[in-house]
Amino acid sequence: MTLHEKYRAAFAYFEEIMPNATTELHYNNEYELLVAVMLSAQCTDKRVNMVTPALFAKYPTLPDLADAEPEELLTYIKSISYPNSKRNHLIAMAQMVMDKYGGRVPHTREELMTLPGVGQKTANVMLIVAFDTPAMPVDTHVHRVANRIGLTNNCKTPAETEKQLLQNIDEAQLNKAHHWLILFGRNVCVARKPKCKECGICGVCNYFDQNMA
Repeated sequence: MTLHEKYRAAFAYFEEIMPNATTELHYNNEYELLVAVMLSAQCTDKRVNMVTPALFAKYPTLPDLADAEPEELLTYIKSISYPNSKRNHLIAMAQMVMDKYGGRVPHTREELMTLPGVGQKTANVMLIVAFDTPAMPVDTHVHRVANRIGLTNNCKTPAETEKQLLQNIDEAQLNKAHHWLILFGRNVCVARKPKCKECGICGVCNYFDQNMA
């Protein structure tokens, strides 16, 4: 099977089981999405969604977050991973958006990545979810699933995985492909004991061929 055939088979299956794949983070606007994505680093979307309703009730706008008292903000996100650093990043991010970008969340990868606490993955998520701009955010799930199936070859880092995926996925399909891979990684192709018996692409999966067949 060629690499192109592998992609086609895998994506046809994902389209069938996840036709409306999208982010699982809850948000109402660009500001809320950016905060949620920043909080989600090394934390589950489920946990973030438990925290953000009270957080956004207290800080409904960027100016509110920019003026937040650090210790008070911490009480709203203390159950999130790395709450102290994320607290500092959130306030600094909001202040920079107000001071440098006129209170408007920037719309380009380069500008987004000037914000404190915003790396390439967070910027890419903003591009595909908020601004419908083609990108391929790579988290641990995307990195694992792509390498396991064989959509990528011997990638050691998320950056390498992103590069290979970008080379092989049509731009029009990039955004949905990210959500397919991340949701499949969360629910089926999990880190420990992947649920191969529930998987419909075992026939094209390198991991299944090498370990389960």
